[in-house]
Amino acid sequence: MVNKRILIFGIIAILGISLVKFGTGIVKESMNQKDDDLQIVKSDDNLEVVEEEGLRKTVLYFKSEEGYLVPVMKRIPWDEGIAKASLLNMVDSSELRESLTSKGLEPILPVGTKVNGITIDEATGLCKVDFSEELKNVEDKKDEENLIKGVVYTLTEFPSIKEVKITVEGEELSVLHESVAINKPLSRENINVVGNIKDGSSKVVVYYKGENDLDLDYFIPVTVPTMAPQPNVYTALDLMLQGPPSDVGLKSDLPKDLGLAGVEIKDNIAYVDITSDTTSSLNEKEVSELMKNIGLTLGQFKEIKSVEVLLNGKIVNTTVPAFANEY
Repeated sequence: MVNKRILIFGIIAILGISLVKFGTGIVKESMNQKDDDLQIVKSDDNLEVVEEEGLRKTVLYFKSEEGYLVPVMKRIPWDEGIAKASLLNMVDSSELRESLTSKGLEPILPVGTKVNGITIDEATGLCKVDFSEELKNVEDKKDEENLIKGVVYTLTEFPSIKEVKITVEGEELSVLHESVAINKPLSRENINVVGNIKDGSSKVVVYYKGENDLDLDYFIPVTVPTMAPQPNVYTALDLMLQGPPSDVGLKSDLPKDLGLAGVEIKDNIAYVDITSDTTSSLNEKEVSELMKNIGLTLGQFKEIKSVEVLLNGKIVNTTVPAFANEY
């Protein structure tokens, strides 16, 4: 899977020239170096645990100005209740809001929300979490959906957790606020849906960039319905190169003339051949953006452990910066 101090925006793209490494990794994003606590990231499961000075790197989810969930890396104190601590670090407060607002992000858990208890069944991977009444204080359906998905995605970042069952003050609810069902265990699916899931035969996750008034870049995972019989690498990359629909508040920095010549997967390596009419004029940043986009998008396919990128049939052999977007 695509695999990490104060908020750092932009992506740490140590994607190793022509080889984008996955493993249990996370493609990391770096931002404003005024704050060393948070870092925008992409992650699925199998978060790499790193203990340093009593802190653990943990993926949390916040909301962008466009209303999309954004994965964020935060270093929080290491203790036995790390899952509970992760949720508490997402609760709206003046301190958290102050640190997030300047980055174009917002908390998703209402002010005053408490975690009454949390248990994890290691045999089944089911996590049961009980919140205080404040959890219900969401303004609308979109906030309700982001809250539920943000909790589920944050907890399932931990390898031992596969599903999440949410209760409030010990009570099982059919819905939290308006319409999002929480009466059964929930798993990771359909983050930031663009379009109608029912319109497609399958769905893939594609990475686009958020647009905001602060001129900050961060990648946002988007679920896109497709007519393909099943999720596949070619469809995901094709949607990535097409860019987002014009009406969803997202963007792509990739050159418009890029096309997909083909993809071959052999020995867990994806060989991705990209065509371009202006290959010779692609600058270092554009190549870096292309590498990161491909790496992030292909991270959803478990059979792929690494990616080799070719431009017009030639292996990319260009050094990319360690920090693609530094502020």
